[in-house]
Amino acid sequence: MKKLLLLFFIANSFVFSQIDEFEYYLKGTSVTDICNDGKNIWIATNGSGVFKYIPSQDKWEQFSTSKGNLQHDFFYCITANEDFVWVGSIDGLFIYDKKRNSWTKRKFALGGQLANWIRSIAYDKYEKVVWIGRFQYLTKYDLKSKRFIDYNLTINNNEKTNTIKTIQIDGDSIVWFGTEAGLHKYDKSKDLNEPGAITFFDNRYNYFNGEGEQVSVSSILLERNFIWIGLDEFITKERPEFNIGGLYKYNRRNDWVRFDNSKGLPGNGIYDLERTGNYIWASLYQFGKETKEMYGRGMVLINRLNNKVIPINDERIPKTVNKIFFDGSYVWLGTENGLIKINFFNKLAQWR
Repeated sequence: MKKLLLLFFIANSFVFSQIDEFEYYLKGTSVTDICNDGKNIWIATNGSGVFKYIPSQDKWEQFSTSKGNLQHDFFYCITANEDFVWVGSIDGLFIYDKKRNSWTKRKFALGGQLANWIRSIAYDKYEKVVWIGRFQYLTKYDLKSKRFIDYNLTINNNEKTNTIKTIQIDGDSIVWFGTEAGLHKYDKSKDLNEPGAITFFDNRYNYFNGEGEQVSVSSILLERNFIWIGLDEFITKERPEFNIGGLYKYNRRNDWVRFDNSKGLPGNGIYDLERTGNYIWASLYQFGKETKEMYGRGMVLINRLNNKVIPINDERIPKTVNKIFFDGSYVWLGTENGLIKINFFNKLAQWR
């Protein structure tokens, strides 16, 4: 019988103890994104292609140039359904047809080569479309018509509002597009180009409490009553207020609660967010003013009921965690040096 996870809260920190349910995979691989298709787990990597994990068989399959079954190795984002896998790279969109066991590649003319850097991607099961966030422009792929449609989301001539970093499907009615200069809320009952279809949030009108020069959205997490919005930190001596980072809890009206290093976060930059039960997981970084580099600062849990921040202190978890993914039973952590699977579902994930 597997050992139960023992949870200890010591000096306001969280540690895993006496647990042999940490499993490590893909050592030496830089994991950038994780998704599932209802049965299998799919992994995008920066340099090692795409991996498929079949839980029912505890089996791995790799698609890469080294295997001769994929002509690219560097990917940033991934999404999937029962028939296809869509993976974003710096050189366009790669599509895997499961039935044919074959890959195709799609490049985009609008915006030039840099606009073929796919940084976010999301499958909308309600509309049967794939939203593709590019370095410049947003693209919708309609599975029914097999048509790609490009959209320009630029607001007030600021090109960074058209640089898509993250996408979240909010039920059957809303899609959120996070950019380097704010957040778009799209009402799916309207055509995206129709007036009133998009509401834009930056730090004007006291959105994000009016803090910082601008907001660069790195991660979005949805729950029934709140939206958790993680921001990038990018500050210098010359511009200490440029992108101040932080994590915002937004109540879908106009109340914004900010979490930052003054509230217990070890860093103000947000890599990723995930939820298990009543806890929000956040992986963090700090931006160096002098070096202009990002330094991983580990992870925290946030109790979404009382907003208490609990640092996770466990030497088995690296300081840089690019991606957090909860599949219903396991938490998967995508790191610069492989993949970690944590099984603690019988305890923490079911807390209510």
